[in-house]
Amino acid sequence: MLEEVIKSLESSPVVKKGEYNYFVNPISDGVPAMDPKMLRELSLEVYKHADLNIDKIVAVEAMGIHLATALSLATDIPFVVIRKREYGLEGETQVYQKTGYGSSNLFINDLHPGERILLIDDVVSTGGTLIALLNTLDDLGLDIRSTVAVIEKGEGKEIVEKETGHEVLTIVKLDVIDGKVVIEKTIED
Repeated sequence: MLEEVIKSLESSPVVKKGEYNYFVNPISDGVPAMDPKMLRELSLEVYKHADLNIDKIVAVEAMGIHLATALSLATDIPFVVIRKREYGLEGETQVYQKTGYGSSNLFINDLHPGERILLIDDVVSTGGTLIALLNTLDDLGLDIRSTVAVIEKGEGKEIVEKETGHEVLTIVKLDVIDGKVVIEKTIED
């Protein structure tokens, strides 16, 4: 069922960002163009495996947005985006996140204590973004029903689960070996 996703990932170019092997793919970067079949495949897997007894889908800017949009259209569940810019709205919460290739602040709006949410992002590799967000969302009193990182690279998933106590659902686990993306397993395996 993940034919288009696997084909796309395996053909991803790899670039170095310092010591980090960064693969370039529509799922994680928006280039090259995203084939709608891939979004349908990913949405179907999230639909089959995540807890969708939720009030909101929560996406991380920027590359969680298209994933949340596809899932929202498939489920009729509204979504909200954790943004990289400040709005200054009442109740806005700032989160500092550090990844394997940079750091920045994220801003949470329109999430309220007790709301049941699914958090979705494109990739977990170092775990920096998800750890910061899950800890903050817990502090805000949200009921995190599912955490989804479509692509798993490295040890980030295990680090996130250990440091936050939240299970992370991933669709594809991959590694970069000799400048190529290698699929290690999928949710279907």
